[in-house]
Amino acid sequence: MALAPKFEAAQVEDKWYAYWKSHRFFASTPDEREPYSIVIPPPNVTGILHMGHMLNNSLQDILIRRARMRGYNACWVPGTDHASIATEAKVVAKLKEQGIDKNNLSREQFLDHAWDWTNEYGGVILQQLQKLGCSCDWDRTKFTLDPDMSESVIDVFIDLHKKGLIYRGFRMVNWDPEAKTTLSDEEVIFEEKPGFLYHIAYQIEGSDEKIVIATTRPETLLGDTAICIHPDDERYTSLKGKRAIVPIVNRSIPIIFDDYVDLEFGTGCLKVTPAHDINDKALGEKHDLELIDILNPDATLNSFGLHYEGKDRFVVRKEIVEELETLGQLIKKEPHTHNVGTSERTKAVIEPRLSDQWFLKMEELAKPAINAVLNSDEINLVPSKFNNTYRHWMENIRDWNISRQLWWGHQIPAYYYGDGKEDFVVAKSIKEALGLAQQKSGNKNLTIDDLNQDSDVLDTWFSSWLWPISVFDGIRHPDNDEINYYYPTQDLVTGPDILFFWVARMIISGYEYRGEQPFSNVYLTGLVRDKQGKKMSKQLGNSPDALKLIEEFGADSVRVGLMLSAAAGNDLLFDESLCQQGKNFANKIWNAYRLIDGWEIDYSLEENKMNSKTLDWYEHKFNSVLLNVDDHFEKYRISDALMAVYKLIWDDFCSWLLEAVKPTYGDPIDLHTRTRIKVLFENNLRVLHPFMPFLTEELWQQMSTRKVEEALIVSSWPTHKKADDDCLTAFDTATKIISGVRNFRKERQISHKEELSLFILSDAGEVYYQELIHKMGGLSDLTFVSETPKLSGAAFRVDTLECFIPLEGTVDAETEKEKLQEELKYAKGFLNSVKKKLENERFVSNAPEQVIEIERKKQADALEKISLLEKRLSQL
Repeated sequence: MALAPKFEAAQVEDKWYAYWKSHRFFASTPDEREPYSIVIPPPNVTGILHMGHMLNNSLQDILIRRARMRGYNACWVPGTDHASIATEAKVVAKLKEQGIDKNNLSREQFLDHAWDWTNEYGGVILQQLQKLGCSCDWDRTKFTLDPDMSESVIDVFIDLHKKGLIYRGFRMVNWDPEAKTTLSDEEVIFEEKPGFLYHIAYQIEGSDEKIVIATTRPETLLGDTAICIHPDDERYTSLKGKRAIVPIVNRSIPIIFDDYVDLEFGTGCLKVTPAHDINDKALGEKHDLELIDILNPDATLNSFGLHYEGKDRFVVRKEIVEELETLGQLIKKEPHTHNVGTSERTKAVIEPRLSDQWFLKMEELAKPAINAVLNSDEINLVPSKFNNTYRHWMENIRDWNISRQLWWGHQIPAYYYGDGKEDFVVAKSIKEALGLAQQKSGNKNLTIDDLNQDSDVLDTWFSSWLWPISVFDGIRHPDNDEINYYYPTQDLVTGPDILFFWVARMIISGYEYRGEQPFSNVYLTGLVRDKQGKKMSKQLGNSPDALKLIEEFGADSVRVGLMLSAAAGNDLLFDESLCQQGKNFANKIWNAYRLIDGWEIDYSLEENKMNSKTLDWYEHKFNSVLLNVDDHFEKYRISDALMAVYKLIWDDFCSWLLEAVKPTYGDPIDLHTRTRIKVLFENNLRVLHPFMPFLTEELWQQMSTRKVEEALIVSSWPTHKKADDDCLTAFDTATKIISGVRNFRKERQISHKEELSLFILSDAGEVYYQELIHKMGGLSDLTFVSETPKLSGAAFRVDTLECFIPLEGTVDAETEKEKLQEELKYAKGFLNSVKKKLENERFVSNAPEQVIEIERKKQADALEKISLLEKRLSQL
């Protein structure tokens, strides 16, 4: 069948994806081959495909397809994350639309709704990844709440608790009042926000004297239990042993002295609210102060808020300032910029809150993970600039708050049997817990009815930190065939925003549970931004619909568009024109094969020697580029690898090779040329396949009748052979000569049909590829001479060769003279500017030697050009 005039991506994508899946080309089981395994960063089960997913998964697919072609047993494990906060929020919102309040449901009823929602909407993103061409082993698809995955999480919790690394503590935590759960320190984003510093007068008890306190959060005065002053502050020595009255509340509180207070900030007096500030809590413990929590879980005020009970904290802030003004106790209000912690997930302003929570001790666990990245070559971060970020986080690591006040997730396996703080046991089942509780309490009469399981769930990251191990069942069965074969994995592709959340924690769990790294290389992508440099997001409305891009341009074109601008670790400026560039490239390749396929073969023709030499050149060029491509892959310069292939096919194959060997219109071609060029085209398809899988498979299958096992997806990656540098240099010289002739025609508007004469002045005699220069230059004759002909003409230089085209019968001599004089004027001006630089002592003494050498080369080139132009003018 003749190829269609244009490549229609929509007509081939579903066909070839179904073909690959039906023949199980993505599937992997342990065998005698060397494994190459990647685990997908599991997207939220609630998610839909966006540009960040497209970039990340295109990169992974490129790596896995190339590994498959290189003979590795390639295994890419897909899956999704249960995403506790995001999913629960969506389910609560859906229930609200139906008039159902979560608080009126039992845990089991709510979880039924959550599973219904997950089964209906969850996993859509995995279907969308197939549209992109992702060659995951879909039989291995995992979900972090799958029974085996959940069991692994619970086993790890129990194990770490037994080791004394997990503990329960009453701590000041980051409270998200919108999600109504705690957050780890890493899930809090600090942003500078404008606010106010309020100066409030507190009455000294039994006196008319007042003390002024400066605060950014006046509503928290309702929970004040002391005023603190620096012991060296001479302004307030008279207040030692005295008490103050909290405005509005009229509570009597002690005035304490502690060197924690900053003498320079505000008035030098600090209101102490131990229930609502981590530093105040430390002061409270030191000075045995009362704890008064004024907030409900949703950040409205509770009964300690008096007449503000039930109102939101920010509403109360405004109203309490007005009340203080009325009372004459607001002394002044001044603008003040301060750091405000916000929830990464909900964007709500975080409240410090005292709560019983579960924590994991991290300091000792982190040590092997620090060593693996920073002190050895076990794990490489690409680019390495992220090593410093990793160092900062890991060397300042704090205990991980792993409990969340949610229902969707892995319920903490702790069972309470009494009212005491230590009246609990940790167990895999309630039956096991009963035995442990009876033993711990000494009460053999305890029954299952006396036990209550902790209502909190584990932080979502506490399941995904086990991902490279648990997907191969390495927690429950640490010596099974799969974990021993596929672990450690080779590469991880992810974003730097979760370098600590996920990557560092996976490294920690890898060393704790496998004694080795979970992966060898971490490729950190940049953020996808629009062409103005703004981060793409739904809120800004600047993020294109990923599936619509695929529909409009084709998956291959979108992949190329992303890769052409995706250097590791650098943000990429995405523009749909890049997808159009990918589409143009696809059509270029398609039309190249249409041209080849349309040639008529004359079996009687002998091998064309010029064609044979040009085909030899392309083989050497291919091997030279292949060496660079492989090197780019080794260094994770995936964008550079694609660009090298892009230029090889567009410039070298299409613009030079095809143009050189194609027969005159209507003439046949010899079998040898046609056979060899098809082999070379197949090699092009091999190196292009990881980037553009659909187009390449379609052309591969069009070129010949293939058996299933001969599909391009499982064909061999080309093996590098030594390139002949002399051949490449000779061809490069020929192309420069041809380009010089073409420029001569363009500048003088001479048709390609009009043949020209070309003289080449060469001490070394004739150059290679004369037939090629003759054909592609449109020459009537090509002559090699030892001195410049005594003719009017135009000259140009190629390396050490001087090329001369006679002007007689082509252009007017006077016009040519004017043109050369203009060029000479410009060249002399350029030379003058370079000479000034080199004569500038300051420049020469301060500039790097490399820069000075560049300027000297410019000077030499300009002198040579001036000499050539003057010579040509004298001949005219």
